[in-house]
Amino acid sequence: MNCSISGEVPEEPVVSNKSGLLFEKRLIERHIADYGKCPITGEPLTMDDIIPIKTGKIVKPRPVQAASIPGMLGMFQIEWDGLMLSNFALEQQLHTARQELSHALYQHDAACRVIARLKKERDEARALLAQAERQIPMPVTVPDAVNTVPLSNGKRAADDDVMGPDGKKIRPGISSAIISELTDCNAALSQQRKKRQIPATLAPIESVERYTQLNSYPLHRTNKPGILSLDIQYSKDIIATAGVDSNAVVFDRPSGQIISTLSGHSKKVTSVKFVAEGEVVVTSSADKTVRVWKGSEDGNYDCSHILKDHSAEVQAVTIHATNNYCVTASLDNTWCFYELASGLCLAQVEDTSGSSEGYTSASFHPDGLILGTGTSGSLVKIWDVKTQANVARFDGHVGAVTAISFSENGYFLATAAQDGVKLWDLRKLKNFRTFTPYDENTPTQSVEFDHSGSYLALGGSDIRVYQVANVKSEWNCIKTFPDLSGTGKATCVKFGPDANYIAVGSMDRNLRIFGLPQPGEDDSSMS
Repeated sequence: MNCSISGEVPEEPVVSNKSGLLFEKRLIERHIADYGKCPITGEPLTMDDIIPIKTGKIVKPRPVQAASIPGMLGMFQIEWDGLMLSNFALEQQLHTARQELSHALYQHDAACRVIARLKKERDEARALLAQAERQIPMPVTVPDAVNTVPLSNGKRAADDDVMGPDGKKIRPGISSAIISELTDCNAALSQQRKKRQIPATLAPIESVERYTQLNSYPLHRTNKPGILSLDIQYSKDIIATAGVDSNAVVFDRPSGQIISTLSGHSKKVTSVKFVAEGEVVVTSSADKTVRVWKGSEDGNYDCSHILKDHSAEVQAVTIHATNNYCVTASLDNTWCFYELASGLCLAQVEDTSGSSEGYTSASFHPDGLILGTGTSGSLVKIWDVKTQANVARFDGHVGAVTAISFSENGYFLATAAQDGVKLWDLRKLKNFRTFTPYDENTPTQSVEFDHSGSYLALGGSDIRVYQVANVKSEWNCIKTFPDLSGTGKATCVKFGPDANYIAVGSMDRNLRIFGLPQPGEDDSSMS
């Protein structure tokens, strides 16, 4: 007799006392464990209802095909064909599953992109709404401020300022057209940075190691010595310096001649910056004002605007990459975003987090959508220019943050303070290296990347040049220049075009140029 489940002769036959059907023991045990009923009649069935049957040893009859070699070969062929068909079906199923998985992953990726875009649009809308709420009520007379006519001495008429209910001046805000201009500039510069290569004309390390003082130029008055800031216009190789004597000087380095002396501030000039090709210079001062100077045909610079929006010393000026806008940072705990052509303050931003420290340094990121500021309270604050929102804060410094510099690679930031220089990775928003070149009583006054992002210079009681590496590698100091001013305070340092020279300002009245001596020149005579 055959098993009612498999149809074959059972090795361990058992019978159901309810239906009288014969089963293979192991098969019916498994079925009862899974379903608890008879597989044929469907009646409830337990192992107590199963009765084993004693039989003699069962010898399975050999199939007819296995009685001869040709028959066995035929069986093997049939088995092989079945195996091949099964394998083909499995491959088809695998291919279909792969296609379905690929489609699902594509849909997931597309959904993530859509979600990210919607989140970004939501955040921008929230920021714009918050900005609009800060500016309400917005008088209808505010747009007329764009038509402000400068007076003959460059000062804007005070009657054009519109005051809000809290007694603060109401600003027009950074318009969507300006934001589009900033965004387009950012996209173009970011694309260029991906293709950027280190110029072949960049001064090699071997040359920088041999730099020595080439010249010293007395640009400022002796009764109030000190150069607090300098800037270099690369294409024309002209240098602007900001002095304690309340003057700024524009200097032609190749000829060694002063082009123009910018007089007008009543107190020390704290920062100076060139705009575009050097036709415009912007200066800030301890007299709480910012002046915009425009070059004339006779080579002199005339004051075109006096900006009086700050209520305390203005410590820093930084120019946007479009060359149409600038930001000023002041000890009054605000920074202002200006349109250079009109001299109009579009936004005056105050940190609403409750901190009352003033700003001591500021710099735009090379792409122009991020602003970095340093405070008198040791903080470094990163701002989104489009929304004027504080998006990151770096702490850890001791003393006021005296200088801030972004690398041209776009993701390194160097900051200087009383305790030395810290390097920050903007991708991870963390400090990855700290230089402490001086003792605790000697602040680092200046820090600056060169335009290629290959070198970093810092100034304090001396001037040091480091080779830029990555986050994990060591940044080696390749050259140290003594402070030849005798004051022990190198206040500002900047690399010339292709790092072919280094300009240094100190607390004496001299601008010093360090570079590679020409063949045949006596190094000792130049120092």
